[in-house]
Amino acid sequence: MPKLSDVISVLEERYPPRWAESWDAVGLVCGDPDDEVRRVLFAVDPVQAVVDEAMEWGADLVVTHHPLYLRGTTSVAATGFKGRVVHTLIRAGIALHVAHTNADHADPGVSDALAEAVGLRITGPLVPDPTDPAGRRGGGRIGELPEPMALSAFAAQVAAGLPATAAGVRVAGDPDRPISRVAVCGGSGDSMLAAVRESGVDAYVTADLRHHPVSEATEATPLALIDAAHWATEWPWLAAAARELGVDAERLGWPLETRVSTRVTDPWTAHAPMPFTASP
Repeated sequence: MPKLSDVISVLEERYPPRWAESWDAVGLVCGDPDDEVRRVLFAVDPVQAVVDEAMEWGADLVVTHHPLYLRGTTSVAATGFKGRVVHTLIRAGIALHVAHTNADHADPGVSDALAEAVGLRITGPLVPDPTDPAGRRGGGRIGELPEPMALSAFAAQVAAGLPATAAGVRVAGDPDRPISRVAVCGGSGDSMLAAVRESGVDAYVTADLRHHPVSEATEATPLALIDAAHWATEWPWLAAAARELGVDAERLGWPLETRVSTRVTDPWTAHAPMPFTASP
């Protein structure tokens, strides 16, 4: 049976902490490196619902994409929800490990899984990592559809390929415009809009797009934008990460079980439709 330190070493071979952004908080949050690990649960958010699922399943390790303490803390007291998560994990003997922007920049990483989920064949990174001589790592991905399709049809394909959320998928652009080359970025992606425009793609799939960047992008170019829930664009990576850990465990002879959390931890819980007709 592997120790926690063994499993973390394997995870960090695929998602080295040095690939994380300087502002990020990745790595082991809690857990004894000498404890044995039999079951690993993968989830997007380190929230109480995920911790409850980990306890119900008997997990020894939870791997999340989002950090618990992104901006640091001076206390893990159980007087707040984050402190309660830490206390619950420790009492249950469950470790927590985070792979965030280091998983975003990996090859394959978060955006590779998103591209696959929406039906794209990946051709390369959107923003290449200059430290990667192979040119495969970096932020976001660019991919191609097997055949061009109208934006409306591609948006429906994106919605079908991602886990359902209350907010659904928003679209900016001519619904009849043919879409062939597409950029994607799992999670918040409007900081990459300049690179997207320079790439010459027909559409961009990401999350958390803000009004002004979208308005400027669509006014300046015919670029189509598809905005899905943040949680939904990152969730496809969980299965890929669990599969890769399973491959490593089999190679090393570890009797390790993995599971992907299906708890919808997107914070938006309802959607109220409004009568709307797009202007010509």
